Amino acid sequence: MSTPEDVIAASPLDPASTRQLAEETPADTGVFGQDTVDRARAIIARYPQSRSALLPMLHLVQSVEGYVSQQGIAFCAGQLDLSLAEVSAVATFYTMYKRRPCGEHLVSVCTNTLCAALGGDAIYAKLREHLGTDGKPLGHEQTSGQPGAPGSITLEHAECLAACDLGPVLQVNYEFYDNQTPDTALELVKSLQAGEKPHPTRGAPLTDFRQAELQLAGFFEGREADLDGPSAAPETVRGAAVAADRGWTAPAMPDNAEFPALPEKK
Repeated sequence: MSTPEDVIAASPLDPASTRQLAEETPADTGVFGQDTVDRARAIIARYPQSRSALLPMLHLVQSVEGYVSQQGIAFCAGQLDLSLAEVSAVATFYTMYKRRPCGEHLVSVCTNTLCAALGGDAIYAKLREHLGTDGKPLGHEQTSGQPGAPGSITLEHAECLAACDLGPVLQVNYEFYDNQTPDTALELVKSLQAGEKPHPTRGAPLTDFRQAELQLAGFFEGREADLDGPSAAPETVRGAAVAADRGWTAPAMPDNAEFPALPEKK
């Protein structure tokens, strides 16, 4: 486990800032039991350099607490022999790592250009209103209900979810629900709050946020069949189907294709 002295020695930050970070980080990582330690070691074994395991390791700790806590950062630092500053830099850069406890379900509404124009903004506004309290709409990455409790929902607006042909779309725990409207999205969220798990438009059967995080860390534990869920909708492969029906093919690569010469290094 990294000590404050280790953090100060390894950190690129100035000593005063680094010491404050070290002192504010609880040393107790006891929330992560032996099963989590064993999984962490299994993740590390996948890579030639242990520090390369940091991204799945952060998903692992998120599967335990429902977010990346300071204890989670300390756990990753200790397992990977990194400083707290190095782990914190990664955990605060990527939006999939949450710094506040999430609900049972994470609902991500695409509000990028195409989905927004097709109704994504209206969907997000409808869900904010429904999940808010005392007349105040729910904010980005805020949770309706007790985080982690059955029926609790964390709502976020997301950048492009790479499903423009099916927009507007939203995800629940990173599973797709395509061609949504404000009314169908509201019905979906009400079902989640009632303890139901409507099947996604495509992909694996819906689980909760923490189980999805465990899968992102590489552990399926009885849910291996989730990998077989259909990932492509008819709209996605329509161009390929038309090409097959009409006998269209791409030009073959020449046997002796010449590639441009690399620029000379100076």
